[in-house]
Amino acid sequence: MADNEKRGPATAFAVGRDGSSDRGSRRGWGAGKDGSGRDSGDKKTVFALIGELPTIITTLIRDEIEQLKRELITRLKALGIGAAFFVVAAVLLYFAAFPLMAAIVIGLGQALPYWLSALILGVVLLIIAAVFVFIGLSRLKKGVPPVPKESVDSVKDDVKAFKGVQQYDR
Repeated sequence: MADNEKRGPATAFAVGRDGSSDRGSRRGWGAGKDGSGRDSGDKKTVFALIGELPTIITTLIRDEIEQLKRELITRLKALGIGAAFFVVAAVLLYFAAFPLMAAIVIGLGQALPYWLSALILGVVLLIIAAVFVFIGLSRLKKGVPPVPKESVDSVKDDVKAFKGVQQYDR
């Protein structure tokens, strides 16, 4: 998918005299129908354009919110499915761990006293758990936050365009 298709709402508007808008245009603000900066016969007064600004801004904000919703829903669905698989695996590992630990204690009990084999197994399991906790913490710090990055970038571009610092080229 092209970048301009993903970004959706952050596009320029060309509003005709009949009130129809030309969304998705690759021209910047104020570019005419032929892309030259002149409007071929469809000129509006400054006051008419200023009068249409609230509608354009409202539509832009509404579209940005819709894009934000779509992006968050997509990310949270993926997060939910991944969490569900993790929970199922954790439950299965929980039930499988008890017979395996008993077998280890019995196996070590052949060479050592049972209390010592249980203690050794407990210490080994604690060390393994600590390693997993540290790995999990580092992954969480690096992890992908559920922040809608594309929507945030799009809103920043909108603000820059309104300030006149940047022109839309999508």
